[in-house]
Amino acid sequence: MFYWVLKAILRPILTLLFRPWAEGTANVPREGPAILASNHLSFSDHFFGPLPLPRKVTFLAKAEYFTGRGLKGLASKAFFSGLGQIPMDRSGGKASERALATGLRVLAAGKLLGIYPEGTRSPDGRLYRGHTGVARLALESGAPVVPTAMVGTFELMPPGRLWPRLGVRPGVRFGQPLDFTRYSGLESDPMVLRAVTDEIMYALMKLSGQEYVDEYAQQAKNRARAGRKRAQAPRRPQPEPEPEPVPEAERPGVTSGSGPEGG
Repeated sequence: MFYWVLKAILRPILTLLFRPWAEGTANVPREGPAILASNHLSFSDHFFGPLPLPRKVTFLAKAEYFTGRGLKGLASKAFFSGLGQIPMDRSGGKASERALATGLRVLAAGKLLGIYPEGTRSPDGRLYRGHTGVARLALESGAPVVPTAMVGTFELMPPGRLWPRLGVRPGVRFGQPLDFTRYSGLESDPMVLRAVTDEIMYALMKLSGQEYVDEYAQQAKNRARAGRKRAQAPRRPQPEPEPEPVPEAERPGVTSGSGPEGG
């Protein structure tokens, strides 16, 4: 209920301020389960992606949105829950398994499930390697995957910016649904999972026009963060080099002979 109330409030405001556009909305099934696999450029993707669709989209979102402390943490949890998002622990292992199980329950109920295969926002606007969780969801549920390309949201509100820029028109393109039922029963095969994920990312690359980077976005972020720390670290003063010892023959008052007369 809160999802539709929030959408009814935000939609006219966002439309008036940013004039968002959408292409291919007919590719999203009007009923039944489907996975919206989206690139992730900006915090604003959470708003502009589902905005043109008449169906509710339940997104797997990072758990940090739901675990904050104090008044701000409670407000964040209430807001993202209202947007139809469910927490996804990205630490791996059993936590990630629980998140995937939650996603499968959403699909089993015949709903739309949204997921960002990159796992985090792009640090520079490029498209990064996808995690295979989206492939597992597709193979285990049998649901079609709709490539969902966000366009212009990086320029609108890049990572680190608190407020969106006016004058940038964000958009979303929904591609043709991808059917992976031919891989039914192979959801435990790592090579199949990688092949399915790469096919989804290729479709996203074609839709969005982004440059593709065959590396996980989090790895790129970690490397950039480490580089900034090294650049900010105070430089230790280098010790002055010790003077080279003077050969005995060149010391003042020392002759090269063996006796007192040098002979």
